[in-house]
Amino acid sequence: MVPPFPLIDLSGAPRERGRQYGEAAAERIRRSADIYLTAFGQQRLGTERVRSLVETLLPIIERFEPLYLEEMRGIAEGARCPLEHVVVVNARTELLAQARLAAEQDGCTGAVVLPEASGGAVLHAQNWDWRAECAETGVVLRIRPDRGPALLTFTEAGGLARCGMNAAGIGLTANFLGSDRDGKRLGVPLVLLRRRVLESEHFALAIQAVYATPKWVSNNVMLSHAGGAALDIESAPDDSFLLQPDAGLLVHANHFEHAAALAKLHDTGLATTPDSAYRAQRVRGLLAPKRGRIGIDDLKAALFDDFGTPYSVCRPPRPAASGDNLSASVMMVVMQPGEGWMDICPLPALQREFTRYTL
Repeated sequence: MVPPFPLIDLSGAPRERGRQYGEAAAERIRRSADIYLTAFGQQRLGTERVRSLVETLLPIIERFEPLYLEEMRGIAEGARCPLEHVVVVNARTELLAQARLAAEQDGCTGAVVLPEASGGAVLHAQNWDWRAECAETGVVLRIRPDRGPALLTFTEAGGLARCGMNAAGIGLTANFLGSDRDGKRLGVPLVLLRRRVLESEHFALAIQAVYATPKWVSNNVMLSHAGGAALDIESAPDDSFLLQPDAGLLVHANHFEHAAALAKLHDTGLATTPDSAYRAQRVRGLLAPKRGRIGIDDLKAALFDDFGTPYSVCRPPRPAASGDNLSASVMMVVMQPGEGWMDICPLPALQREFTRYTL
């Protein structure tokens, strides 16, 4: 059995929360940073280049939300590591793109089931496909801030957020997308956008945070609300495209689907994640016949789909497209925002043991 991800409770002001986080997850944070610093080194990207990229990011983070930078400083203090390493974890997607390591991409297959398709509740789920070793660096944060709703998020250790939900009923997952516009303009790191969503008290403001904020790289965000709403936002650095649920079902993988996006952009993701072409199709096909009665077990079963393995919805560890690391479905998460819980299974292709985390 793969050990469950540790739950860390955080409260208080940003810097103090950061210190609590850093102290509780110091070893995982250092390991998390080392994964990406090693990746840079393998591409002969020296320490000075990494430091330069981080220095470029610091004022961007400060302008977007200075309290996030305060929290990162607290994390570095608590973990006794350089602030630079915490920034690397929170901006690893942007830094990998700048280092021209774009072939090293997240996978992910996500789904939202609305009440008309489930028979009563909003269900939100995802497989996160990335480096298999990140099963050793994941953490779940339960944050009670000094202002705003409490939130529950899974993230790489040292990160501010990846996926999760908040006490206002908002759910979030995110998938990799690639386009020919990536890395050509400065923008806000994706991790910070996800944290902003999970701090939102209103669904409209969560949508605005994703839709309107300039980004450095493309990305897909799936948003849900316990009241019975969901939306998928495909984003390039300077443009966003909205996809609506189909008869209460919303599914997305790692390629642009919106007609306007396909007309305006060149999708670069399918070249290295060709399985994206059928992963969302597989999940839709497994869930659609059960519309009106889709339950938690049905959603989990769809995300365990092994068609085309190891290029499957549920991906066992296999050599990555680049580098010497293994790629895998690092974890499966199934959430019910209205009830404030999420079930997480590490490395789901190797086991089926879930741990439940609650707000």
